[in-house]
Amino acid sequence: MPLQRHAVDFETLAPETLAAWREIPSAIVSDCMNRTHAMAAAIKPVKPGLRLTGQARTVTGMVGDNGISHAAISMAKAGEILVIDAGGHDDVALWGGIMTNAAIKRGIAGVVIDGGCRDVAEIRELDFACFARAHVPSGPHKGFGGIIDGAISCAGCPVSPGDIVIGDDDGVAVVPLAWADDMLAASQDKLRQEQDTMKQIAAGKSTVELLGIGEVEIIGD
Repeated sequence: MPLQRHAVDFETLAPETLAAWREIPSAIVSDCMNRTHAMAAAIKPVKPGLRLTGQARTVTGMVGDNGISHAAISMAKAGEILVIDAGGHDDVALWGGIMTNAAIKRGIAGVVIDGGCRDVAEIRELDFACFARAHVPSGPHKGFGGIIDGAISCAGCPVSPGDIVIGDDDGVAVVPLAWADDMLAASQDKLRQEQDTMKQIAAGKSTVELLGIGEVEIIGD
């Protein structure tokens, strides 16, 4: 199977737009998309506090092979995020220290792997935003092929080139690029609502009152 890349052209978001997205948590993003477009719970950062905000460059690789991911690093633009569909196979690391250093040199903002990674201590030390399904020492093969810039499913979440990837300690959510303006406005509004809710809780209101939860029925004597 050869290395292939779809000919795609997507809008590059303005720096101020991406800056606004950096203020939005992944949970808020998913809430505003009707509790959808979040990756499976297994996808987590290699250390607490790492954040992802950027547009996706998608990768589909054969199980246990990361040759196409090396190719994607060499083609990605600064600020983009590699989102790698590795089929959820977590017993082979498709990402490690060498690739992290190469990605940093290219200015890549982070990586999401529906599969394994290794050299985790080094990646943590480099403070690189790596999100993966698992950590494992077993390394990959190269040369079986793959595709860059296709529509993929990463940990159960659809991702297309140019989509907005939001990652934090809760996990990863993805906003389709076509929804970007509406979802940013909705997310900002939702964040303001939650901040107001926190103020009301601090003032003595209960969550039952604020959420309109019905009375608890007493059963039995």
